[in-house]
Amino acid sequence: MQASPATEHHNPALKHHFADMAQQKETVTLGMWLFLVTEIMFFGGMFAAYLVYRILYYNAWVAGSQQMEIKLGALNTAVLICSSLTMVLAVHFAKENKKNLVVVFLLITILLGLGFLGVKAVEYHNHWIHHEVPGQYFAFEHTGNYDPRHVQIFFSLYFAMTGMHAFHMIIGVSLLSWLTIRALRGDFTSEYNSPVEMCGLYWHFVDVVWIYLFPLLYLISHQHV
Repeated sequence: MQASPATEHHNPALKHHFADMAQQKETVTLGMWLFLVTEIMFFGGMFAAYLVYRILYYNAWVAGSQQMEIKLGALNTAVLICSSLTMVLAVHFAKENKKNLVVVFLLITILLGLGFLGVKAVEYHNHWIHHEVPGQYFAFEHTGNYDPRHVQIFFSLYFAMTGMHAFHMIIGVSLLSWLTIRALRGDFTSEYNSPVEMCGLYWHFVDVVWIYLFPLLYLISHQHV
């Protein structure tokens, strides 16, 4: 049975400036989608820079791509796809008012996110010890028809794009940790679960960004020998 206005008014999750829970959820959803649009524009600038420089310095891009660790990148791709599944399940069980399952799947998603960051840290360490981090100590063996300085541009974009993605992952893990605490308190019900759903949208967005980063940085210019 649909809740009456009086019942909606007394729902502790309903903020005073909304008429009912439905209006509150619609507003929150619109706000999140607008935020994600700004994020798309933000990452879009870096993707555009990648495209322009790849066209200008194709040979250098191919040379830089050879240093990407495809197995680690593929592992991280699988980890993020699995984390999207567990996030979907957390949202589903929040709507079903199953507190324990929400907590379980949020914790699994957090662990997968931390696993992604751990693998990324291993990749960054490997690039560091091979002097592939742009800057004073950057060194790259020149074996083709390209300027090694252009390879440094490739790695600059690589670290900028994957580093910003990792930063968004850290934010996502922090948000999910906050959700887990709230879920343990029993804050989410079948009537009120917007925070879980909105954080789920954010998490899926971050996953989708990686789905584009992986082929662009690891695959399309890599020569399999």
